[in-house]
Amino acid sequence: MSQLISQARALVTGGNKLSSTTNALTVDLEEYFTVQALDNRVPRKRWSNQPLRCDRQVKTLLDLFDKHNVSATFFTLGWVAERHPELIREVHARGHEVAAHSYWHKLVFEMTPKDFRLDLIQVRDLLQELTGQSVTGYRAPTYSITKDSLWAHEILAEEGFLYSSSIFPIHHDRYGISDYPRFPHQIEVNGRQLWEFPMTTFSFAGKNLPVSGGGYMRLLPARSVASALASINKREKQPAIIYLHPWEIDDNIPKFKQGFLQDFRGYIGINKMLSKLEYLLKTLHFARVDTVLGLS
Repeated sequence: MSQLISQARALVTGGNKLSSTTNALTVDLEEYFTVQALDNRVPRKRWSNQPLRCDRQVKTLLDLFDKHNVSATFFTLGWVAERHPELIREVHARGHEVAAHSYWHKLVFEMTPKDFRLDLIQVRDLLQELTGQSVTGYRAPTYSITKDSLWAHEILAEEGFLYSSSIFPIHHDRYGISDYPRFPHQIEVNGRQLWEFPMTTFSFAGKNLPVSGGGYMRLLPARSVASALASINKREKQPAIIYLHPWEIDDNIPKFKQGFLQDFRGYIGINKMLSKLEYLLKTLHFARVDTVLGLS
């Protein structure tokens, strides 16, 4: 860790960017209570009883992105979009990509292919109606395209999606394919081409270390994250991808007690996330996923 911080300090000189590579900036647009970890505490039948907070959170992010002249991909939960239609239109109008993040935030590997397709069509059609634009990108809730659900790629391609960003090449107790390719690549499924843009990992001592967003970014120093991503850009000549949720910049969200590990994962570093994000926007180049993949 100290080595990464030293590298970042050495690279950040005179306000220069750490790398000339354009990386992908993504937001999983959902509410603080729709995360998979809270399924037992806040079941879907109780979602409507919770106070909604993502409108102000997302507008804060939009203003920050405008300030740094960057565009992002917003992987949007259908349930949230249905309750914030004007917000989704504003995201689109301000130059960002609106992509799909499922309708109900159910884990792909716990769904049947039929149910997955129905959920996918529901969120895609809703987002297309709201924006008047084709929806071609998808991210699985909780990176739940695993070895047991790679069949989802075929359905995504059949339904007209051009890319997915749904696989985390790490060991994890809930998701991940540890030996999956680490960088964007095309998959051929029944004669169709589909990009998969895995979540970025830093390779160290033969292991893939998660650095690219969410709780990992809240936990790590911003300089360490920036240095790791710049190293991937320069040494491996690949774009990175980062992600966050709107609630991760809002230290005033209602917090649910779930036990030490879940509370640590869910809430650590929220009070510093916005400043970390701004540091990354200052030191690295970012754009929408479809731009980085050459699809826009």
